[in-house]
Amino acid sequence: MMRKRAHTHYQLVLFMFLCSCLCACNGYDELELLLSVKSSLHDPLGFLSNWNSSLSFCQWNGITCDNSSHISKIELSGKNVSGNLKDSIFRFPYIEAIDLSDNQLFGGIPGNTSSSLRYLNLSNNNLTGRLPRSYIPRLQTLDLSNNMLSGEIPDGIGKFFPGLKFLDLGGNVLVGGIPKSITNMTSLEILTLASNQLVGEIPPELGLMKSLTFIYLGYNNLSGGIPKEIGELTSLNHLNLVYNNLTGEIPLSLGNLTDLQYLFLYFNKLTGSIPGTIFNLNNMISLDLSDNYLSGEIPELIVHLQNLEVLHLFSNNFSGQIPHGVSSLPHLQVLQLWSNRFTGEIPEDLGKGNNLTVLDLSTNDLRGKIPETLCESHQLFKLILFSNSLEGKIPKSLSHCMSLGRVRLENNRLSGDVPWEFTKLPLVYYLDISGNNLSGTINDWSWNMPELQMLNLARNGFFGYLPGSFGSKKLENLDLAENNFSGSIPPSFGNFSELMQLKLSDNNLSGNIPNELSACQKLVRIDLSHNMLTGEIPAGLSEMPVLGQLDLSVNQLTGRIPENLGRVESLVEVNISYNHFHGSLPSTGAFLAIKSSAVAGNNLCGGDTTSGLSPCKGARNPVWWFFLACILAALLLVMLGTYVIVYVRHKNGVNVKKVESEDGTWELQFFDAKVSKSITIHDILSSARDEAANSRGSTNGVSYKGQSAMNKMQFVVTEMNDTSSSPTCFWEEMSELGKVRHGNIVKLMAMCRSEKGGFLVYEYIQGKSLSEALVGLSWERRRKIGFGIAKTLRYLHCNCSPSILVGELSPERITIDRTDEPRLRLSISRLVFTESKCSIASAYVAPESAFPVAEARETKTTTEKSDMYGFGLILIQLLTGKTPADAEFGVHESLVEWARYCYSDCHLDTWVDPMIKGCTSSNHNEIVETMNLALQCTAGDPMARPFAREAAKTLDRQSSSCGLRLKFSSTV
Repeated sequence: MMRKRAHTHYQLVLFMFLCSCLCACNGYDELELLLSVKSSLHDPLGFLSNWNSSLSFCQWNGITCDNSSHISKIELSGKNVSGNLKDSIFRFPYIEAIDLSDNQLFGGIPGNTSSSLRYLNLSNNNLTGRLPRSYIPRLQTLDLSNNMLSGEIPDGIGKFFPGLKFLDLGGNVLVGGIPKSITNMTSLEILTLASNQLVGEIPPELGLMKSLTFIYLGYNNLSGGIPKEIGELTSLNHLNLVYNNLTGEIPLSLGNLTDLQYLFLYFNKLTGSIPGTIFNLNNMISLDLSDNYLSGEIPELIVHLQNLEVLHLFSNNFSGQIPHGVSSLPHLQVLQLWSNRFTGEIPEDLGKGNNLTVLDLSTNDLRGKIPETLCESHQLFKLILFSNSLEGKIPKSLSHCMSLGRVRLENNRLSGDVPWEFTKLPLVYYLDISGNNLSGTINDWSWNMPELQMLNLARNGFFGYLPGSFGSKKLENLDLAENNFSGSIPPSFGNFSELMQLKLSDNNLSGNIPNELSACQKLVRIDLSHNMLTGEIPAGLSEMPVLGQLDLSVNQLTGRIPENLGRVESLVEVNISYNHFHGSLPSTGAFLAIKSSAVAGNNLCGGDTTSGLSPCKGARNPVWWFFLACILAALLLVMLGTYVIVYVRHKNGVNVKKVESEDGTWELQFFDAKVSKSITIHDILSSARDEAANSRGSTNGVSYKGQSAMNKMQFVVTEMNDTSSSPTCFWEEMSELGKVRHGNIVKLMAMCRSEKGGFLVYEYIQGKSLSEALVGLSWERRRKIGFGIAKTLRYLHCNCSPSILVGELSPERITIDRTDEPRLRLSISRLVFTESKCSIASAYVAPESAFPVAEARETKTTTEKSDMYGFGLILIQLLTGKTPADAEFGVHESLVEWARYCYSDCHLDTWVDPMIKGCTSSNHNEIVETMNLALQCTAGDPMARPFAREAAKTLDRQSSSCGLRLKFSSTV
């Protein structure tokens, strides 16, 4: 017996010894694995500095051990570590949780993973390759979102992770369909596959996953209908299927989801009416069905949604009256029903029992009065009711709504006086009540609107004197046109230091134009036409640095036109017709080729032939000088024996020649006098050979780098493709382009054509394309590039007459020179001139380009806004380093939607280009605001995009505020 006990004791000791050895061995393995992990990572913040042998690894930063001193958790989230993700981190035998999210890791996800793992978060990195196919039975959380993982979702994914409760694969570039085997994850509660490139139908088998509370499949290319089986997921709290191609009607079965709080189906192709069962979901907080093809009336059953806070039904085909039940939703904050076919009156108690902050009912056919109750919550910030048929007075209650910031009531039938208290609202920055039947005086009001930036009272019946102030130092746009204002223009208008547009046309104003207006150094447009102004043009107008448009027509102005006014470089459009001006017209600047209609009705002389004015007395006969120049030039060329000049003529200051050469007769047109003395037709033709090819393009032919034989001047020659469909118009438009001069625009120096073809000659810019130049650039240098492009668009849109629209603004057309200045080479076959008689076929990057020109609302504003869409894409590239051509975004403008998704839901470090260097916290604020601007520029509705001048202002004077988030609306 004693021997048996001794033997048993010996076995116990041996077992304990072996266990201790095994534990020591495992500890040693874990140490080696940790050191292997450290060696593969770059740690700029030094978070891993204590990962060394001086401490037990259980005391290392980011390491958690269990009771047996085995590693159970590795937490390195947001530590800015980078490097290749090695499989060693997944081989810890007792590991339960790994969190490496919000870093800059790259490489693929290894196939072998510890079976003990319960939590794995690798989100917001730069991981590539395919999804893991390891069998991890205990895994409950898998977050691989916001990487660059590709390929299809594995067919057997449900078998790999049978115990999964949380799955997020959003923000990658996954393709293919949603596999049915995903339903094997019977415990899954959260499913996110958004922002990929998934196609096909939503599997009806999702209805078997009874534990699901959250489904997010938005921003893909899913098609077909919404499966009625989703209505069997009675635990569902959140259903988001936005930005897909879903068709058909909303299933009645969704009314079974009694726990549903968030239903987002916007931007699909859904039809039919809203099922009545939806209005039984009394836990609903946010319902967004906007941007579909839904129709029918909204029933009074909506009153059952007593917890509703946000209701978005805009951009559909809903009709009938707005149900009175919306007035009885106590938590309703945002109500947007714009761009539908609603009729009748606005519910009279709307706002009384709500908590309204945003109300947008614009672009419907609403009638009746504006309810007095809209601001009873005292929180209403946006009131947007424009383009309806509303009548009556502006409610006096709104003049006490101190929370108002944006008010748009234009284009209705409102009448009567405006409550004087309206002029004391402290937060209003945008007030537009134009296009109504309002009346009364405004000069005796005590204006005190410190935030006011835009004021539009045009096309009403206001009368009396103009007020000297509107109580704001931020006023940028003042439009009081088409009223009955009288008296003089207050000299105090010169105190509006931020003013960019002043429109006082079609009133009864008299007196002199105050010279004080010249103090408004940011004024771009002044329209004082159709008044009774007298006196002379103030000399100070000649000193305004950015004045682009000046309309003084149909007044009683006298005197001479200031000679210096023609020297204002920014001035591109002037109208001084039907006044009493006399003397000679300036022969410079905007007066050089002024139209006859813009100078008619005066006693002026001189000017170019386009003005229709008689030559001033004593002026030389231009025809005599023209023939003399032709004869002298022809004789000179005959003596040289090189070329025979058939004729030389001057047209609008541009040198046009017909030249004989060995290749035939060429018409050669120069836009720069110095170039005409340096480059010959021989230089141009000899440079056009294959070995000199600089770049090729299917749109613009082949480009060649050339050099002048006379003085080695370098230039670029572009060989034109076929322009036979409209040859005359094409060369006329290109001739206009040759006159454009701006520091950020590549000069068109000359062009030549013959029966065989044509060439355009551009200045040579030494630098790199935008995409190439971004590598390694700091944020400050990128912002400078963006600001340069914005300035260029501002010049083309605002300072050229007619306005020039780029059409296709792409990185290939932008060269970054040695000083980081962007140089834009205007598109050749895609160039668009507004108000032009000729029309060159143009293609736009913006979404509205999908429609034929005749159907695309091709107004000046719309096409300018199309340019802004391209500018927004370039801003996104500057911020993220990604382009629309990147494979991971596919088609359908998915780069924009990816950026919108990241901006709204992700940390800045997950979408900003890792190549950006020196990002301090202040830079982060600028980057966020710039992305905000980029998303405004790429808004789906062209009218919601900013103008170029607004974009340039934003980039020039970045706000220091952070955390900005864009609310997308047609009225933003």
